[in-house]
Amino acid sequence: MTTHHQEHLEALTEIRSIMERSSRFISLSGLSGVAAGIWALLGAVAAFWYLGATPFEGTTPYDRISDHPTGLDPISFFFLDAALVLILALATGIYFTTRKARRKGLPVWDRLTRRLLINLFIPLAAGGIFCLALIKHGEADLIASATLIFYGLALFNASKYTLNDIRYLGLMEVGLGLISAFFTGYGLEFWAIGFGILHILYGTAMYFKYEREA
Repeated sequence: MTTHHQEHLEALTEIRSIMERSSRFISLSGLSGVAAGIWALLGAVAAFWYLGATPFEGTTPYDRISDHPTGLDPISFFFLDAALVLILALATGIYFTTRKARRKGLPVWDRLTRRLLINLFIPLAAGGIFCLALIKHGEADLIASATLIFYGLALFNASKYTLNDIRYLGLMEVGLGLISAFFTGYGLEFWAIGFGILHILYGTAMYFKYEREA
């Protein structure tokens, strides 16, 4: 009787695993989050260097920059800095996620991947356009807050197609972005915490929860 019960449990576990694989993108690697966080922190360090500022001094001295040794104006520098961070984060994310999928024998690109990316992209695209509007109207101090909020909403929106833990990361990013909106002088610090530290903590937790071999 005990053996029969055990077989039923094993069958149910297998069915549950198959259903999860067919409805969730579970190849997302925690190491990709750690890598993204590291790139974000390096990007923040570059931004502080460019500004000649010290973290948590309470000001973002864009207006003080007139002739920087790089020859770049603030908008150009921050655009290139953010673009480089994004490219590196995507490259390492694709690498670690593809590696995890191959190890588990799972597909990387299928209908679930497309749904995940679409649900992730829509809030991100809206946030990017909104940030351009902020720049146009001279409200650059709110960009850090806006990027955190829209990024968090993108994660929350896409979480139904991947690990549930992504939802909590999204909520934390939104909360951090809302707090940042009231402390605009610390926008870069909040950005580093949200995209850097939270990603590293989340990625480490996900690695030990789902990927670390016993």
